[in-house]
Amino acid sequence: MFADLDYDIEEDKLGIPTVPGKVTLQKDAQNLIGISIGGGAQYCPCLYIVQVFDNTPAALDGTVAAGDEITGVNGRSIKGKTKVEVAKMIQEVKGEVTIHYNKLQADPKQGMSLDIVLKKVKHRLVENMSSGTADALGLSRAILCNDGLVKRLEELERTAELYKGMTEHTKNLLRAFYELSQTHRAFGDVFSVIGVREPQPAASEAFVKFADAHRSIEKFGIRLLKTIKPMLTDLNTYLNKAIPDTRLTIKKYLDVKFEYLSYCLKVKEMDDEEYSCIALGEPLYRVSTGNYEYRLILRCLPAALSCTANPGCLPRMGSGAGAWALGPGPLHLHPSPPSPSSPASQRAWSPNLP
Repeated sequence: MFADLDYDIEEDKLGIPTVPGKVTLQKDAQNLIGISIGGGAQYCPCLYIVQVFDNTPAALDGTVAAGDEITGVNGRSIKGKTKVEVAKMIQEVKGEVTIHYNKLQADPKQGMSLDIVLKKVKHRLVENMSSGTADALGLSRAILCNDGLVKRLEELERTAELYKGMTEHTKNLLRAFYELSQTHRAFGDVFSVIGVREPQPAASEAFVKFADAHRSIEKFGIRLLKTIKPMLTDLNTYLNKAIPDTRLTIKKYLDVKFEYLSYCLKVKEMDDEEYSCIALGEPLYRVSTGNYEYRLILRCLPAALSCTANPGCLPRMGSGAGAWALGPGPLHLHPSPPSPSSPASQRAWSPNLP
């Protein structure tokens, strides 16, 4: 596409600055550095990093990140080359490879567009929705998460209601038991007075024993109340502090998870849009001007994932359908994931979290 033009297309950087640099990476035993790349000729003037894989030389070094542009390999410019050609250039180098790059100085907050916000709202609406209801409403499977934490939150709410009822019932019971103990004490006082005033020794002794018995009942009742009260206090602490804190933590986790899934869905939509335009032979403006919008979303994905309370519960980014295709999507320099038609690939965009 660009070879037919007598001029260079100006990049639309969306106001995002870039800083040039270079990094030398030691390849692993499989001759890989652990990145996937996208863009490049003939559709995009920039060739950029789509994903940095965990526990790889690139990830352990930490210099380059998703969205950064690759400008050269071992001092050789890659301008006008395809991602396949660049991948071969990197693979031909043994041992250490020097990557020249333009660092994308993007704030992840810049990626929080209205589209992402609306996707988060949509996630919230369908979180507790069954698959049948989603099919009837025509909602995308990609946003059906069915997170186990949401189910646990519902169980927590039911448990809280149960314990709340138990607490109120126990308070009423203890209050009634305390009043009964005071009644026994009053009986003991009355019998004691009668026993003192009773002229007959046998009757006086009997009344005194009755008084002692009622006072003993009152004493053991107070001891029982003192034993149960700390238990009730702990239950109140659980209801009024532990459960609200847990509820708040889960809601924060869900908010971050929805944000991450919204970015994943946005990447998938942009990949599909790119494929559609290429299939129709129509240039896509954002791709032909550097694909900075797409690269910004790629930069936001790891940031959103790192903010989660439990990243292991979230699906890893599959980089869209193009992550393992040689079309307009990115090219892996890492062990390839499953093909797009496989169930594992489909789950990357239709996560069913435990």
